[in-house]
Amino acid sequence: MQNIYQSMANIAAIVGRPNVGKSTLFNRLTQQKKAIIHESSGVTRDRHYGQSEWNGKQFSVIDTGGYVHGSDDIFEEEIRKQVLIAVEEADVILFVVDVTTGITDLDESVAKMLRKTTKPVFLIVNKVDNSNLQYESHVFYKFGLKELYNISSINGSGTGDLLDEVVKAFPAYEINEEEEELPKFAIVGRPNAGKSSLINTFLGEERNIVTDISGTTRDTVNTRFNKFGYEFVLVDTAGIRKKNKVFEDIEYYSVMRAVKAIEHSDVCLLMIDAERSVEAQDLAIFNLIIKNSKGVVVLINKWDLLQKETNTLKKYEAEVREKLAPFNDVPVLFVSALTKQRIYKAIETALHVYKNRKRRIPTAELNRVMLEEIENNPPPTHKGKYIKIKFVTQLPTYSPTFAFFCNMPNYVKESYKRFLENRLREHYDFNGVPLKLFFRNKKKEKR
Repeated sequence: MQNIYQSMANIAAIVGRPNVGKSTLFNRLTQQKKAIIHESSGVTRDRHYGQSEWNGKQFSVIDTGGYVHGSDDIFEEEIRKQVLIAVEEADVILFVVDVTTGITDLDESVAKMLRKTTKPVFLIVNKVDNSNLQYESHVFYKFGLKELYNISSINGSGTGDLLDEVVKAFPAYEINEEEEELPKFAIVGRPNAGKSSLINTFLGEERNIVTDISGTTRDTVNTRFNKFGYEFVLVDTAGIRKKNKVFEDIEYYSVMRAVKAIEHSDVCLLMIDAERSVEAQDLAIFNLIIKNSKGVVVLINKWDLLQKETNTLKKYEAEVREKLAPFNDVPVLFVSALTKQRIYKAIETALHVYKNRKRRIPTAELNRVMLEEIENNPPPTHKGKYIKIKFVTQLPTYSPTFAFFCNMPNYVKESYKRFLENRLREHYDFNGVPLKLFFRNKKKEKR
């Protein structure tokens, strides 16, 4: 059976100057009209992260986004940073240029940097909508980046041929079969949240930790932890431990690191700085975890540094859960990586969430419980017609996914879907685990 971690191991980064069509290409590759991302102030306007599949190969796509207006020097410097990060972190680089404007100084600057990398670089000439423009695209051979690919990201022409070659260029990774059956935990969070301190607590001070084993990506290190009866694989990226990283404080860098760690894990330990509480970047990483259907444990780190009153913890937790809404069925622990306060409780909780994510409910029991709930609280009618749910089953997926068979699946309202999810969580322990609910037409399934 194809390994999930292997299938999600690769990253393609889209780079280039503004207004060449990077976001349009991103949306084309990920088959979504709206990017999965949060907005942030500062140098960049947004960050785009999504998933794509071609010829049976799944991979992540990250668009470097746009930039606010500024001086030419700042403009070029920020593009340079983005390209350097992409070169370091991605497996494949998609360099996008615009045929309608020809070569600009910024294009030249990006091409100069990309000529130095040994990673696969695909020169993508965008907005090529007719044969005349195909001829004009030849000017970009000047960059010396071998083959170029003429596409129109608006209508999709040329993207199939491009993707055929992109998926071939992804490196093949080997996965340690012995690690395969062990829980995989990733420590993620924004810079300076305390990830390195927690990792050092596990890796630097415990003698019974097995030597690092080569992981599933160039920069990912899977470290086997075996102590006090706990055994799991800590998914880490080499850069997280490096204190001298030039881009440690750049949002794009930390998000790309998080993408790698999240996709290789079963459960993510999301670290949040107690002194700063939940901020936009924390929510962005949290949403990545949920979108990838991974288990999650929220660790409020540096709790020892806060001055506390009688109800400080209770009020703080309520504020955190409000910001994480609507997914509130998440363990929230108050820890200190420095003093080791509740550190091993964090491991216990992560293992519990891992078990929840693997939970399988027998179909007979599931129908007995859920059909009774549905009978007591039926779905709202649609234009005078009754929606009848007759059967429910858990699908054989790597994370909890349920299919409800009914006569009018398209008219089940979101509010009722949330009701069903809440009932599932009420009857079964799915704490820390995102649930997926699908509604299918019972007549079609009888074929």
